[in-house]
Amino acid sequence: MNPIQETLREIRKEFFAFRNGIVADKLRKAGDPHSMIMGCMLVDISGITARVRETIGDTGQLTAIACELWSDTNSRECRLAAPMLYPAELMTLELASAWCETVETVEVADNLCHKLLRLLSEADALFRLLIAQDKPLVKYTGYRLLMNLIILGKITPSPSLKALAQADAHQPMLSQLIKEILEESDE
Repeated sequence: MNPIQETLREIRKEFFAFRNGIVADKLRKAGDPHSMIMGCMLVDISGITARVRETIGDTGQLTAIACELWSDTNSRECRLAAPMLYPAELMTLELASAWCETVETVEVADNLCHKLLRLLSEADALFRLLIAQDKPLVKYTGYRLLMNLIILGKITPSPSLKALAQADAHQPMLSQLIKEILEESDE
């Protein structure tokens, strides 16, 4: 077994060790689309990925591991771990956009934005690309990224940006997030 496959096996074993049946059942009942849900808490997934980062210093291997985890669309924990491992300095706008196109839950979108996308040098261009999309979860990911960038002080909302957000505020998935963005903008 090659080192990347061995690391992936170890990560999955740790997910199993941190499984939480109560959380997993609640996620299933709430409609989480993943067929494999361990119910791991984000803090546990973060701990697992931190240990992997410490063990593997090679960014090429981290990139390969993160891509393998991201490609496992059946596993909630794999989808949450991938952005924690992918080196931000190696993520391209094209790959980030492709990842956003495959986001399947709000939880995955929030984590992707917080753990990876907000760190990208092209985050401003990425959020603009995403909010122009018609797919609700892609658009949500764009606005979640915008919120992260506003909080970090990387973007100061302009009147035109506020108007754009207000135009999308009627969409049920976006209404609360856009309300928060507009409130944050007014502070």
